[in-house]
Amino acid sequence: MNADGKQVVVIAGPSGSGKNAVIGEILKQYSNCMRLVTATTRAMRQGETDGVDYYFFTQEKFDEELASGNIPEHRFVPALNTYYGTYLPALEKGIADGKTVFAQVDIVGAKLLKERYNAMTIFIMPESIEQFRARLRTRNPEWTQTEFNARMRITEDEMRLHSPQYDYRVVNADGKLEETVEEVVAILEREGYNLK
Repeated sequence: MNADGKQVVVIAGPSGSGKNAVIGEILKQYSNCMRLVTATTRAMRQGETDGVDYYFFTQEKFDEELASGNIPEHRFVPALNTYYGTYLPALEKGIADGKTVFAQVDIVGAKLLKERYNAMTIFIMPESIEQFRARLRTRNPEWTQTEFNARMRITEDEMRLHSPQYDYRVVNADGKLEETVEEVVAILEREGYNLK
């Protein structure tokens, strides 16, 4: 365990903000880092591995883990009829192994991890709503206008209401992933996280 208890990092942001890419790049470059694997009730897709992509639980198993306190926070996505939750045994193992653990959670998860594990929280922002709208439209041509509008509403809420509650906000402009990663790493090093 890091002497300051600095082992948990939350990287959050709207869907399509680049938070996955940021975490992915940090994991590639730094050996002492791991991604926190989330528990879910959704079915495993082709090419996915249990315990690597997600912990794939039946609804019954998810409810058991919830009741036992192993999933301290979760969310339900009605459109997918699916639950997602923070899986504590995976987090505790990462911490015990001395790793810096990157969690990709929403504001509820971020608050919980900050409270319990002194997590540093970083919100990845698009450069502008207009740029983000174009990025989302390009990335998801299969979305209906209704779904697209719903996603944009969620994004605008996250940016307006949630982003000020994070320790840091980092802009990830189109084509600038490398600079975004460098900025996040600089923050973590300054805050005393052990990445190597």
